[in-house]
Amino acid sequence: MDEFDLIQRFFAMQPLRRPDVSLGIGDDAAVLRVPDGQELVASVDSLVAGVHFIETMDAEAVGHRALAVNLSDLAAMGAEPAWALLALSLPAADEGWLAGFARGFFALAGRYSVALVGGNTVRGPLSITVTVHGFVPRGMAITRAGARPGDHIYVTGESGAAAAGLRCWQEQGMRDPDDVLLRRFLRPEPRVPAGLALRGIASAAIDVSDGFTADLGHILVASGAGANVSLESLPLAAAAVERFGRETALRMALSSGDDYELCFTVPPQRLALFETRRRTLDCAATHIGEINATRKLRCVRQDGSDWAESAAGYKHF
Repeated sequence: MDEFDLIQRFFAMQPLRRPDVSLGIGDDAAVLRVPDGQELVASVDSLVAGVHFIETMDAEAVGHRALAVNLSDLAAMGAEPAWALLALSLPAADEGWLAGFARGFFALAGRYSVALVGGNTVRGPLSITVTVHGFVPRGMAITRAGARPGDHIYVTGESGAAAAGLRCWQEQGMRDPDDVLLRRFLRPEPRVPAGLALRGIASAAIDVSDGFTADLGHILVASGAGANVSLESLPLAAAAVERFGRETALRMALSSGDDYELCFTVPPQRLALFETRRRTLDCAATHIGEINATRKLRCVRQDGSDWAESAAGYKHF
């Protein structure tokens, strides 16, 4: 099976068709149409075996994950997903692996009406690069730079579950795909509906991919602001607390990545609108602190003491 057979068999015959795709897979490039009044939002992520996912992970979970982490970036910007490009580096054309990968990728793509419009395949170490494109009404993209003193800080879902799931895999040999922690690691859920609901409400947002403090820190740097966060309010994953204890679960949430929840800020004047709209979210959203003018992040325990441990988050270099 050569690369053209591979593309035709596993990727060209996707079930989804979009009217804004004039020309998709099969030519030198895709031809796409951006709707009137919309801006194009684009993001790209590479997943390298042994760095971003475990080589022995189920291929279907890898396919899901490869798209999910990119959709999470669109969610943080308040963008509606539309198109994807896929570049695969494969050590061999393993038909079983490719079939599983395609199932996971297209199952998630179908949920959010994402059309695969092109890409590339090469022989080499296992690596996956996905580029996603989405739409946002002109001037409505949510960025990291809009937080202001007095804004309220929220985070969606639960924190620390993915890191706990990875630890279960590494230390306990757990392979039950239905385990709640392991599933959060293997199949992260992009908060696309939440991101769409936050348009016109959130002053800033980011997806929590590298650890809560690191990612909130990106908002603070971009916004030229500081924050006080109540660690008691941080919604730790209940299963992680039960399995590893509160202190370890808290450490995982603050410094480990892969949760792909949204951390966002809401100005006081928009709180009433947020409370009305939050019922349309696909997940919980918990108030955890406030933005201030200090340009420093302070994480406070229930007794009033500061979190003193390093929580730098994941860094590639």
